[in-house]
Amino acid sequence: MEIALQKDSIFKVGKVISVEGRIVKIEVDKTKNSSHLLYNGELLRNISVNSYIKITKGFTKIIGKVDGEFIVEDKQVTEKNYKSEKFKIKRILIVSLLGFFSKKGFERGIKELPLINNECYLLEKEEFNDVHDFVKIGDSPLTLGTLTHENEQKINIGINDLFASHIGIFGNTGSGKSYTLAKLYRELFLKYIKQQNFIKNTQFIFIDFNGEYIEDDTIIEKDYKNIYCLNTRISKDRFPVPEDYIKDHNFWALVLDATEKTQKPFLHRAIENDWLEEKVNNKEELKEFLKQSISKIIDKEDDNLKTNVIIDLLSQIDACVINSNIIEVLNVLRDKLQFHNKNKTFYFIANDGNTYYDNNAIPYVNNVLDEIEFDEIESEYLTKVRLRIVLQYYHEIINGFSNIEHLSPLLKRTPKKIVDLKKVISIEDKKWDRNITIISLRDVNIEMRKMLPLLICKQLYEVKKDEKEQEKKNGVETYLNIVVDEAHNILSSISERESETWKDYRLETFEEIIKEGRKFGVFLTIASQRPSDISSTIISQLHNFFLHRLINNNDIKAVEKTVSYLDKLSFESLPILPTGTCILAGLSAQVPVMIDIGKIDKKFEPNNKTMILIDNWLDKNKND
Repeated sequence: MEIALQKDSIFKVGKVISVEGRIVKIEVDKTKNSSHLLYNGELLRNISVNSYIKITKGFTKIIGKVDGEFIVEDKQVTEKNYKSEKFKIKRILIVSLLGFFSKKGFERGIKELPLINNECYLLEKEEFNDVHDFVKIGDSPLTLGTLTHENEQKINIGINDLFASHIGIFGNTGSGKSYTLAKLYRELFLKYIKQQNFIKNTQFIFIDFNGEYIEDDTIIEKDYKNIYCLNTRISKDRFPVPEDYIKDHNFWALVLDATEKTQKPFLHRAIENDWLEEKVNNKEELKEFLKQSISKIIDKEDDNLKTNVIIDLLSQIDACVINSNIIEVLNVLRDKLQFHNKNKTFYFIANDGNTYYDNNAIPYVNNVLDEIEFDEIESEYLTKVRLRIVLQYYHEIINGFSNIEHLSPLLKRTPKKIVDLKKVISIEDKKWDRNITIISLRDVNIEMRKMLPLLICKQLYEVKKDEKEQEKKNGVETYLNIVVDEAHNILSSISERESETWKDYRLETFEEIIKEGRKFGVFLTIASQRPSDISSTIISQLHNFFLHRLINNNDIKAVEKTVSYLDKLSFESLPILPTGTCILAGLSAQVPVMIDIGKIDKKFEPNNKTMILIDNWLDKNKND
C-alpha cells in the first residue's frame, strides 16, 4: 500500500480542468515542473510536449498525447503562501486523446471522455511499452528503429499489418525516404529469404527510376534478385513480357498512345485480323499485297492518294524485311511514276519514252515491283506487329475505309515506339527462380519512363487476377508487392506532357490496383518527394505512412488531407525533421510516432548519397 501511494505521488502530474471533445486541458502540479523525476534510482523524463499522459476515470485509463502547453498566473497565490517564482504560475497542458487501456492492452479510439478533476499520471514503463507495441498476437515483429524522444525504445511493427497494405513513403530529396524503403525491405528479406514458401509464393517488383537499387548487394545480395537495367540508347537488359499479353490490342493502344474512338479500334483490327496472317508470314503474299495496293492507288482518282503514299508504303515495308532491294526499286518509281495534280491522274514514263496514264500505267508499275527481292520477313514479333499496322493502315485508306488524318499520327509514332520497345522488352513467358526483381529506368527515355511502369504493372496485375481462382482451388495464396520509388513520375495527376486520355488511363490503372488489389493479393509501396503531385485518390487509399521532412506547403497539405489519424504536432514537425527521422502513422501503428530509422550495413544501402563537393575540388596532394 505504501509503495502504491509512493508510486502515485511520483507519477501523478495533475488534473483535468477542461474537456472540449478530443482536446483536454490539464493543470500540472507545481511540484512537477522539472524536466526529470527520480524514481527507484532511475531518471524519468517528466511530462512535456510529445509525451503521453494517462487520465484515470474510475477504472478506465484514457491515454492522450501532449500537443502543447502554456502558463497562466495563479491568482490564488498570496504573500502568505508564496514560496518562489514557480508558485506564481500554473502550467497548462493541451492534450489530444488517442485511446484507452482494456483487457487486450492499449486500443486506439475513444469510448469515454474524461471528467473535470480526473487525475492524470505519467505512463509507467510497462504502459509506455504497451502503447508502442504495434505487433498483434500471431503476427511477427519487424524492427524499424528507435523512438526519437526515447532512443532506448525500439519500434517493432507487425509484418502482416505492414506488408499486407499499401505503403506511402514521402519526403524531400535528402530526407532519407529511399533509405527507409531499403530498410523496410532489407529487414523483411533477411527474415524470410531462406524460406522456400517465401520464394515460391511472393513476388517483389521494384520500379527504380534513378538506378538507386541496381548495385549487386543493394538491399539484399545479388544471388537473391533479378536485375534489369533497361536502356533505350543501346540494347542491354530486356524485361520479359508474355506473348499472350503483347498480342492484346489494348497493350498496343497503351504503347502507341492510341485515341479511344478511332485509333484503338483500328489497332484491334490490325492486331487481331486473321486476313493479315499470311501476308506477314509469306513473302510472296506480301509482294502480291504491294502490287494490288499500288494498283488501286493508281486506279483511284483521289487527291489524297499521291505518289508520296506509294513511297511511304514501300519505305515502311523495307523496314520490316531482311536484305531487300526495295529502296532501289523505290528510286526507279520516283523517276518514272508521277502524279498530275491538276488532272489528278498518275502517269508512267516508260523506257521507250512513251507516257502511260492511269490503268495503262499499272502493268509497267507492276513490272518494276516484280524486281523487289528480299530474303525474308523479320521474324521478331514486334516487327511483325509493325508490319500488321502498316498493311492494315494502307488497306483501309486505299479502300476508303478510314481517314488519313485520323490514323497517320499513329503510323508516324509506331516506328520509334517499336524500336525503343525492342531495346527494353523480350517476348517470352519467363518464370523467375528469384522472387525479387529490380527494374532500373535510369537510362530509359522520358516516353518509355512513363509507359514501361504502366505496361509492367498492368501486366503483372492482370496475371495475378487471372491466377486468383486457381489459387483458391489449390488452397495457396500468393502475394505481389509493386514498389515504385520516385512515384510522382508515373502517378502525377497534373502532368502536361501527355494527352488527357492517356493520363486518365494511366491513373485509372493504378487507382484500380490500389483500390481493388487487396482482394487479389496485390499491394503497392510508393515513395515520392512530391505527394502533392500524386493523385489524391491513390494517397487516400494508402494504409501506412512513413513521413520524412516535407518543406513545400502543398506537399504538407496533401498529406494532411488524407492522413486523418495524424496529430497536429506531427504535422507541424514535418518541415524540421532531421535526415533519417520520420513519422510513422497508419493502421499498423496504434499511435503516430516519430522514429529514427535503424542503420543498414553500408554495402546494402541505396546508391543515393548526396555529393560532397569539396572532396572533389581539393587537390589530393595538398592540405589546403
